[in-house]
Parts: sequence; C-alpha cells; structure tokens
Amino acid sequence: MDRELTITDQPIDEPALLTKRRLPPNMGAVIYFIGAVRDSESGAPIQAIEYEAFEKMARHQFELLFDQIEKRWPVQSIRLVHRIGRVNAGEASLWVELVATHRGEAFAACQWLIDEMKKVVPIWKRPVS
Repeated sequence: MDRELTITDQPIDEPALLTKRRLPPNMGAVIYFIGAVRDSESGAPIQAIEYEAFEKMARHQFELLFDQIEKRWPVQSIRLVHRIGRVNAGEASLWVELVATHRGEAFAACQWLIDEMKKVVPIWKRPVS
C-alpha cells in the first residue's frame, strides 16, 4: 500500500493535492475527506484552533493505523495531511485521500482512520477566541 503522510504548519493546498493523483485501472473508489475548523467549539464562538503535535510519535501512530488499514481493507493508497499551528475557522486542518477497490471499503477505512486517529495520535487542539 502506498502511503504519504504530511504534518505541516502550512495551509493545505487542495488543488495541488488533487492534481497529483492517477487512479490505477483496478481501483474503483477514491475518497477525499476534508476536516475544517468550525467557528464555534462547545457552543462558544472561536476564531481558530491552535494545533500542537508530538510529531515523532504522531508519525509513528499514523503508520500503525495505516498498517491496520492495510490488513483490514483492500486499500491501494492513503495520503494524509494534518496541519499544526494556528488554523483559522473555515480552513482545512485535515485532508485525507484513500484509494480502494470498492466504495464501501473506501468509506469504511476512511471513517475508521479518522475515528482512530482522534483516539491515539498525539495532536492536541486549543480553541482561540
């Protein structure tokens, strides 16, 4: 399985990421997920979220999650970009691309990845008012 992981303090360039992909002919599904910062957190208005990461451990945990996906689903590739630092409301903090044989597997793997990363990857967020 091809893997590409980026942890960056730069804005996520979605058009550039989309132009990099060539779908192999035996793959039938590509899932894109964008996680954006909302303008409220726990009912209170915010301007941004400040993300902080223990980057070495975050990379390790992402690789473990990718290993589990490779064992559970017929996924051809995963590309994931997570921002750190200040991310303003309305901006993307997470971008995921997952390529799999069928849509059901792609959706399931992508949902599982996002749910699990929130549990185990050491990236913390602090709302900025």
